[in-house]
Amino acid sequence: MREIRVAILGASGWMGRVHTMAFQTFPHFFGDSGGTARVVALGSTTGTHADLAFRAPGAKILDNWQDAVADPDIDLIDICLPDNMHYEVAKAALLAGKHVFCEKPLAETAAEARELANIAREKGLITRVGHAFPRNPVHDLAKEIIEAGEIGEITMFKGCQHVDMFGDPLVPYMWRANGELAPTGIVGDTGTHVFSFMEFLVGKVSSLIADNFIVTPKRPVVDGLGLGEAAELTGSEAWADITNPDGSNIICTFANGARGLVDFSRVATGRKFMQTYEIYGTKGSLSYTYDEVNRLRFYTNADPVGRRGYREIDVGPENETYAAFSPLPNFSVGYNESKIIEAAEVVRSIVSGTPMWPTFETGHHICQIVDACMESSRQKSWVNIP
Repeated sequence: MREIRVAILGASGWMGRVHTMAFQTFPHFFGDSGGTARVVALGSTTGTHADLAFRAPGAKILDNWQDAVADPDIDLIDICLPDNMHYEVAKAALLAGKHVFCEKPLAETAAEARELANIAREKGLITRVGHAFPRNPVHDLAKEIIEAGEIGEITMFKGCQHVDMFGDPLVPYMWRANGELAPTGIVGDTGTHVFSFMEFLVGKVSSLIADNFIVTPKRPVVDGLGLGEAAELTGSEAWADITNPDGSNIICTFANGARGLVDFSRVATGRKFMQTYEIYGTKGSLSYTYDEVNRLRFYTNADPVGRRGYREIDVGPENETYAAFSPLPNFSVGYNESKIIEAAEVVRSIVSGTPMWPTFETGHHICQIVDACMESSRQKSWVNIP
């Protein structure tokens, strides 16, 4: 049984903690998944060594990512660092012969993502981008229905994702609003989640027009504040400019002729987490909302006239991936479980030498969509995607 030795970079942050948990726990659900994993290194410049050591006993604690890339005892580099570091670290890891699992967005530009995908292909390395949401088994069901032709030719896609982390104008500034650390803002942060559903279920986007916007141009600075943490302002805080988008509204066309309407933001006051999609075809349609995380709604013209309507389908143990977590349908396989699925699939990919969606090739196309959104909004015009 092969053991994959993993280094998690950015291990002190929320996503680093989630990834650490996923690699440690996936065998409880998926067995050896064709192999096992051991977290052998944690990299962070913010967390204490004691805290990191507690999360992965025996792991090396590294103060810089270069040490992980150079370590011959590491097979997989797992990147949970700020957006602006993804390309540099992923490229160095690939050139060093490491497999790479990188959180989204893969890179700041499609050109960078293309370079990473090319290097990985030339070196025969396994890559993965952290688009976890479509790995919930309910979306496997949606894909099965689409590929079986049950909703016919897809004509329209509608998707959204909204949160209110910046809904209050006095919520403090954080790195996600910094155009240097996260150049594409919510487009690369939240938009890529919607784009991953589009890529997974509908296909490639061929053109779009986007309106990116900033709602609150300045925010107070509170040092040491993490994502989701509250702060009481004293009135003496410095204020920082918001230098990347808070939200976007997009119209797009797909290579298969379908049309799309997409919107997302971090300023939708009251929406703690809203994620939906609707897919319309010539024979039927699908509808999904994260509020019912394991439920898909399916409409088909094949039903008799007078009996047509959306049926609710709760995904269950008939799906092999779902069955790993629960013997009962609709038993809340959610975000953390999706990350466990990712970890198991990454290990299986490396051991078998077989890439699994979403690879860096997928990440390249999603970065193309992000690039097009940024360019379109600047130009206020339609942009074609090669």
